[in-house]
Amino acid sequence: MINAIASRFRQFIAGKNSSIGRYDPKNKSKRSLALYTCIGLVGGILALLLMASPGVAQKPEPQQSSQLQQPLLVATRVIPPFVLSNKDELSGFSIDLWRSIANKIGVESKFIEYSSVPQLLSAIKERKANLGISAISITAEREQNFDFSLPIFSGGLQIMVRNPESNNGAFPNILQLFFSASLLQVIGVALVLIVVAAHIIWLSERHHKDGMIPKSYFPGIFKACWWAAATLATQADEMPKGVMGRLVGIVWMFIGVLFAAYFTASATTSLTVQQLQGDIRSIDDLPGKVVATTAGSTAATYLREHKISILEVTKIEQAYNALQTKKADAVVFDAPVLLFYAANEGKGKIQIVGSILREESYGIILPNNSPYRKPINQALLSLKENGTYQSLYDKWFDAEKS
Repeated sequence: MINAIASRFRQFIAGKNSSIGRYDPKNKSKRSLALYTCIGLVGGILALLLMASPGVAQKPEPQQSSQLQQPLLVATRVIPPFVLSNKDELSGFSIDLWRSIANKIGVESKFIEYSSVPQLLSAIKERKANLGISAISITAEREQNFDFSLPIFSGGLQIMVRNPESNNGAFPNILQLFFSASLLQVIGVALVLIVVAAHIIWLSERHHKDGMIPKSYFPGIFKACWWAAATLATQADEMPKGVMGRLVGIVWMFIGVLFAAYFTASATTSLTVQQLQGDIRSIDDLPGKVVATTAGSTAATYLREHKISILEVTKIEQAYNALQTKKADAVVFDAPVLLFYAANEGKGKIQIVGSILREESYGIILPNNSPYRKPINQALLSLKENGTYQSLYDKWFDAEKS
């Protein structure tokens, strides 16, 4: 095409230099039109060539770069020690980690606080925020609607209860001891021993002229049972008169001493365990109890799966208050969050019991197909390799672990 235009242009020039082309008025307008047409075609071809060149194809990149430089909206929620708020200044493990990631990928960001997990997830889904970071568990259900970064923390669910030492009075513990299965077993064994010993004494004493037991079975057996019970409790006020009865009495007194020691040791052990641990020690003790946790959390889902009564609150601080005011018997939530509270504000008031109920990993949550997922993962891996991640972990969790 270019060659044809060049040939046409040469013809035009040749015609212009000829005597006919120079002085023929009729061809003047035609030559002007042809000249303008050629110039337009040449300009159009040059424009197309410039647009197709690599240098021009890269011109939109500054636009994209300027878009990437706009501050990212980061959704978060206060959940110590991952996110703390002090006079509108945010800090915590997740906040420090995100600032390191943002610095690594070269973007500016702005935090937006939400009061609950459902609100935070809704903001990400509706793209009111570019991403979210706090203590957000990675679950199969959430993975269907969102993208997650690589895990930023590994934790799990745990149980928190009131410190039994802070309860007023030991009367409830004593009542619980008397109606415990172990005590009922001890009482059952004692009744059997009393009946056996009573019959032996009645048989050995009923024919003795000065015997303490009447000859007839009734009321003799009742008197024998009373003596056996009193002796078992080391409170006997009479002794058998016959030789056989006295031998039985001596043996029975030794049994009574051993029984009293065993009963005392069992009762003391049970009361001590209750004082140290209370009546909730694992997930098996939660049915029939009221357990507080935050609405929409993985802890709430876990408790529903185990058919445990839940008191759902908006913020974890409300769950702590429900436990302290005895509106709830326990709190089930993320282990690092509970441990941080137990080591600080709740020190001496509450305690963590049992092992991890279900292990979980936390991640940075993003909308599906987010362009920021890959650079965030690359930055996160880099921070783990250069030791920055470990430094942040030690800063926020070493004191809690100790």
